[in-house]
Parts: sequence; structure tokens; C-alpha cells
Amino acid sequence: MTTYTNAELEKMLADIESDLTERKESFKGDAPTTVREAVCAFANDLPAHGRGGVVFIGAKDDGSPSGLAVTDGLLRQLADIKTDGNIVPPPSLTVSKHTLRGVEMAVMVVEPADSPPVRYKGRVYIRIGPRRGIASVQDERILSEKRRHRDRPFDVQPVSHSTLEDLNRQFFEETYLSAAFAPDILEANDRSYEQGLAATKMIASAEDPTPTVLGTLVLCVRTRDFFPGAYIQFLRIAGVNMSDAIADEQAIDGTVHEVLRRIEEKLTSHNRTAVDFTSGTLEQRAQAYPLVALQQLVRNAVLHRTYEATNSPVRVTWYDDRIEITNPGGPYGAVNPENFGLPGVTDYRNPNLAEALRVLGFVQHFGAGIPTAQRELAKNGNPPLEFSIQATYIGVTVKAVP
Repeated sequence: MTTYTNAELEKMLADIESDLTERKESFKGDAPTTVREAVCAFANDLPAHGRGGVVFIGAKDDGSPSGLAVTDGLLRQLADIKTDGNIVPPPSLTVSKHTLRGVEMAVMVVEPADSPPVRYKGRVYIRIGPRRGIASVQDERILSEKRRHRDRPFDVQPVSHSTLEDLNRQFFEETYLSAAFAPDILEANDRSYEQGLAATKMIASAEDPTPTVLGTLVLCVRTRDFFPGAYIQFLRIAGVNMSDAIADEQAIDGTVHEVLRRIEEKLTSHNRTAVDFTSGTLEQRAQAYPLVALQQLVRNAVLHRTYEATNSPVRVTWYDDRIEITNPGGPYGAVNPENFGLPGVTDYRNPNLAEALRVLGFVQHFGAGIPTAQRELAKNGNPPLEFSIQATYIGVTVKAVP
């Protein structure tokens, strides 16, 4: 993580030709958009500086202070850029308040991404000298080549025994590409099939079309041939103990979007609606579980599980009085047993899978899954979630409405 002293920040603030700095007088008007473009560009680090780019909020174009009041609300707005789902994969950044040139400024330091290209609303932004622009096809190729095999996440490492023929080309070209890229970018860039796969990290590169873990999970219909644990084991128990009779069971496999679609259909079919005609003059309907909460928890389990060195599936076990959801892989990165589930505390074992689920419409706001589930459960009258946080797995228990 890049750390700058105040003296270094003041020097960068004054260097108006630097391609490592961006200045904004405030966070109003078009600034929320242009700041996100700058964050995307710094994360891509096309010049290969290997250190954090800096966005100063409260500075004019010449580096002089604008007199902006740096409030806690402003700092929260800036921090939300990391998790609001517009920049994918989620950037690594810090936000803090500094006294520079005798006044307060908000300072964002954006780290270079391990797995570029990074996109903001389907566009890849880069720094071109002191200004930012949209990357060309050649720029994107350079960014793809910058991925370091040793450091890049597991979800973009190649699957050596998989081939291009294992991927669903029709789904990629007709569905995924149009969701991943802005229409003007698709029109302007005449990519080959392999270049499109490389740009979305589905293969190692256009020159080495070996599918990655991500490509196998998103586009390969025989996913379990390569990752035997990449499925959801669903059980409906007629009782409250595992030894009771099984009312329904299914191993749900396929591409990640098929798995999530089919498990959500299964959850909907078992989530009975109770109708009360006697408690009042109007008919009252209630479900044992809010579907939105179950969706968020299952999506979280698929997204945050480990796909490396395990054949264990995500398990959804539905009892008469509760639902238990477990996934292989314990807390990761900045998340630990003490802060697990807290709003704004998130990290990604599979950051590129997170990007793909965002493209496919299963994720809207990064880091919001558990808080959303808690909120929906409270509204429905369910008890709070109960977690079991272990080194090798995470479990959550959802209790039915009393």
C-alpha cells in the first residue's frame, strides 16, 4: 500500500503536469463522475508507475486550495466509490483528511490493480499525461499483458486443461459482451472473439487463449469437469435435524449464472406464503423468509467461496425452522471474525468473479449483501442472522419467522 507524507503530497499537488494526480475543487456537479473516471485510470496504471495515484478534493487546477470544508459526510461519499458497483473489479483505495498548504483537503490514494483492465461503467479509463482518456484496443492489450501471474487473483489464473472450445461463444457474444461494455465502446472497437475474451479476463490473453478460472465458471457448461465443487447442494429436510427425512434434494450445477438462477427458483418454490383470514378485516400474507435476503446470502456464498484446492460445494440446507448456508473458504483479506458482516467491511477472494456477477446483474452494490439481508429479515419479523466463522468455511443460519 502506497503511503505519502504531507511533504510528498504537497509536492504532487503543485505538479500540474503529473499523471499521478487529479484535483477537484469540490465533490459537486460532474465531479462524482470525473473522480470515478480518475480512480479507474489510476487503478489501470498504464504508465506502470507501480504506486498510488492521488485525487485531491478541495484543490483548484493549479493546486491552490479551494476552501472546501472536509466533512465526515464527504469522506464517506468518497469511500463509497470503492463499493458502489460502478468500478469493476473494485479498486483498492484509501480516503483521508490532510492539512496541505495550511488548509484541509480530502485525499484519495488509488493503488494499481493486480488484474487490469479496470472499468468504470463499461469503459476503461487511463492517464494520458496530466489528463485521462478512454483506452484503445492496444491500450487494453497492454493492460492485459501487465497482469502478473504470481500476484494476480486465483480467479484469473489459466486452467491448463481447458480449451477455447469449452466456452459458450454464443452466450459470450450475444449476452455478456453487451452487458460488460458501453454500446459506444463496442461500436468503436472491432475486437476479435479472442480479444473480447482477453479483455474480459475469460482467457489468459489473445495470444494464449487458455480459459481462466473466471472464463470456466462463467462460460463453460461443464464447469464441474474442471472444478468439481462448483455447484450448490440443496436439501429440504422435513424436520429440524439432519437425520430427519429428506423432502427434496438437488445438486445445482452449470455456469455461475445458471446456478444462481436455478437456486433462486428452488428457494422461491419452497418459500410458502401463509394467508391469515382471521386476525383482522383484511387478508394478511406473510412468508417464512424474505426472498431478497435469501438471494443475497446465496450470491455471497457463491462469490466469496474458495474455488481452489477444494471439492466442497456451497450447501443450502432448509429445515422446518431455519435455513443453513455454508461455503468453503474462511474470512479473506481485510475481513476477520470480529468485523464480518459490518457495513462497508468487504474484501474479495474472487474480485473478477465479482465483476462478472455485476455484469450479469446479480450484484448491484459491492459489500451490501449481508446488510441488505439483515434489513429485509428485520422487516419480515425474522430473528437476526447467526454466523459461524471458521478458518475453512463460513456458515450462516437464517431462522424462520417465530
